[in-house]
Amino acid sequence: MISRIDLRGSLPADLRDVLPRAELDVEAALEKVRPICEEVRHRGAAAVRELTARFDGVELESARVPAEALTRALEELDPAVREALEESIRRARLVHRDQRRTDTTTQVVPGGTVTERWVPVDRVGLYVPGGRAVYPSSVVMNVVPAQEAGVPSLAVTSPAQKEFGGLPHPTILAACALLGVDEVYAVGGAQAVAMFAYGTEECRPATMVTGPGNIWVAAAKRLLKGRIGIDSEAGPTEIAVLADETADPVHVAADLISQAEHDVIAASVLVTTSVELADAVEKELPGQVAATRHSERITEALAGRQSGIVLVSNIEDGLKVVDAYAAEHLEIQTADARAVAARVRNAGAIFVGPYAPVSLGDYMAGSNHVLPTGGCACHSSGLSVQTFLRGIHVVDYSREALAGAAPYVCALADAEDLPAHGAAIRARFDWEVPA
Repeated sequence: MISRIDLRGSLPADLRDVLPRAELDVEAALEKVRPICEEVRHRGAAAVRELTARFDGVELESARVPAEALTRALEELDPAVREALEESIRRARLVHRDQRRTDTTTQVVPGGTVTERWVPVDRVGLYVPGGRAVYPSSVVMNVVPAQEAGVPSLAVTSPAQKEFGGLPHPTILAACALLGVDEVYAVGGAQAVAMFAYGTEECRPATMVTGPGNIWVAAAKRLLKGRIGIDSEAGPTEIAVLADETADPVHVAADLISQAEHDVIAASVLVTTSVELADAVEKELPGQVAATRHSERITEALAGRQSGIVLVSNIEDGLKVVDAYAAEHLEIQTADARAVAARVRNAGAIFVGPYAPVSLGDYMAGSNHVLPTGGCACHSSGLSVQTFLRGIHVVDYSREALAGAAPYVCALADAEDLPAHGAAIRARFDWEVPA
């Protein structure tokens, strides 16, 4: 059901070449989404409606979800689901509120200060996937940090669903209503990203687009990056588990399965020092998979080239492997798990010990589940309040402070052969600034 890679002994020079990884050819998808985005750019709302009919089989009169549909979705929401969403929102707010930045003023010289001022982006479009599953949790993960950052205008979009009368899934609508979001669109795929990038008669353009999506969403984000800001090009979900002989194979198998449930190209990777644990997990997987609702999807994901068990000689090597892999989600199930977790450098989110599974982070830990995939965790962060903030440096110098800096500015301007830079300084004084 799942393959093995034996890296005991010496590790290869470039671990990334031998580790399991899903193939996501965003570059190839670019040429398919380009004409879609161009249609929306030139024909606006009419193109959005036609593309929704073509790809989702839904004829829209308007892409915007009526206010009464949001109200009705919340009124009809299962009370247990509402309570769970409310608690998820509460916990996410606690964590994300503490991420807020404060303006900092530094006195560089007497009379000369630089202030870093944090300003939210003007407007964001928040993408919530639809299709194989419904993700009200992604509404929470997108909206809460944007709200806590102080973004003044935000809109949510999620694919139109034929079975729900052309609207997004009602649980997604209910989550929007709980969060006070009243601007919601029934649009998915590349056309949704283009709608936010260019604007239409129904939807004002956004400054930034965030949220996970399929390959077409990722490709549209890459294509339109620059016109809009993006969080990341999210690929297939992935979990890596670093475990030793102390780990419970039942827990490890369940956690690998939990992420494989998302998609046939989802990645589940176990990195372990213990052959006995690897054997026990392999033995455990078939029974647990057979008992799940999405067993066919999970089986395909676990058997794919993107999943596998990696054997290593010791925890030191295991850390090298997981840092090279740079997982979206990384579980540490080892002796002294907290100390081992503190040594990890590359991961979207780290889950410490047997009682912090990835499922907790997906819904209720308070952390964000919109995370970098495909190895991007070595240079990128997950969605947070900072995603929606820009640092602006405010320079405030008196005449005396500028006079003190003038010789240095002029010397560097001359060194770079940019004499007008020095002239701009000299123009402010009735004396000659030394060269």
